[in-house]
Amino acid sequence: MEEHNENVREEIFSERVRAGKRTYFFDVKSTRSNDYYLTITESKRRYKEDGYTYEKHKIFLYKEDFDKFVNALNNTVGHVKEELMPDVDFSQFERNDEERETTEASIDTELKWD
Repeated sequence: MEEHNENVREEIFSERVRAGKRTYFFDVKSTRSNDYYLTITESKRRYKEDGYTYEKHKIFLYKEDFDKFVNALNNTVGHVKEELMPDVDFSQFERNDEERETTEASIDTELKWD
């Protein structure tokens, strides 16, 4: 068990994106030689007979690939928005996320006071 713990890297920075039943985590971690890399984790909540479990998929992204990754992601999203779905107002999804977060925050507060 201790060997596994030695391989766990300290998180330097973390950002979470909630997306319905999925949550994405963007985490900056450090290597033993004080270099940095990014992990992108998709976590999906799944129901099983005995309750919920979380299925996770992880991508490791190293500094030499940051620019290529960001460019490819931006080009791909841009293609979908501009070429495949030009009539969709993508800002509506941001509003829905903000409303959901506000609702979740009020639920959390209500639960704390019960």
